[in-house]
Amino acid sequence: MFFSSTKILPFLLLVTPNRAFAPISTRASFFTTTSTSLQASNGPFDFLKNLLPKEPSSTATVEKPAGKVRRARELIRSLVEEEECFSTEKGAKAFGDVCAVDVLYEDCYEPQPILGRVDVTNHMLSKVKQRQNRGVVRIDRITDGDKACGFAWTWTSGTSEGLRGTTFIELNANTGEIQYIREIPEPLYKPGDLTLELLKAVTKDAQPKEPAQYEQRTPTMASDVAKYLFCDVQGSSVDESMRLFDDSIIYRDFNYEEVLRGKDEV
Repeated sequence: MFFSSTKILPFLLLVTPNRAFAPISTRASFFTTTSTSLQASNGPFDFLKNLLPKEPSSTATVEKPAGKVRRARELIRSLVEEEECFSTEKGAKAFGDVCAVDVLYEDCYEPQPILGRVDVTNHMLSKVKQRQNRGVVRIDRITDGDKACGFAWTWTSGTSEGLRGTTFIELNANTGEIQYIREIPEPLYKPGDLTLELLKAVTKDAQPKEPAQYEQRTPTMASDVAKYLFCDVQGSSVDESMRLFDDSIIYRDFNYEEVLRGKDEV
């Protein structure tokens, strides 16, 4: 999810295999350079760091990053837009160069997280090989974080658009290297309102839980808004969630082909 000021601009995602490209004109434009705010969070799977080999071997050549520590937003824009890390071999290696030795990459196309700079670099190179000459990634929206950054993206090829998704990247607070990545592409099938019916069918025999008890607050930082809604409110009150939504909210739910706009649609 992405946030702006004290109001929320969320993008909800599911994961399935690749989708074909579609003409750009068939979609309501979501492209914008407007930034939003998102704070860093603690990366999961810390225990996996102990599984790292002391002297990993690989066909990829990676080096320790040097120079000044860059803001997360600045780093991501450089890697995606200038280095083209998702579509060129040089860019993929540049991505690996700025990863921590114990970086953790949760690619939701993969059955297991990818751990370590060498394996992450090789993973990026394999993605480039699969998608070479098939377009580039366009950043649609990006947060303005220093220690962490999230961005919504779309694969484009000429005048056509393909797979969309959201990626979150967190930097190591001491070194400025990429410590954690989570990539969530969109699903191939768009069930739309059938999603609700499916959830009802799956949970029809489940015992209802007691609504979460929380003390109402109005957070002013994006990370605090996320923690409040997901950790405190926990979906127990739609009205409380909507209270923090701006009237012009844009809700990017990949169960639907188009984005939802405004409180009424959301």
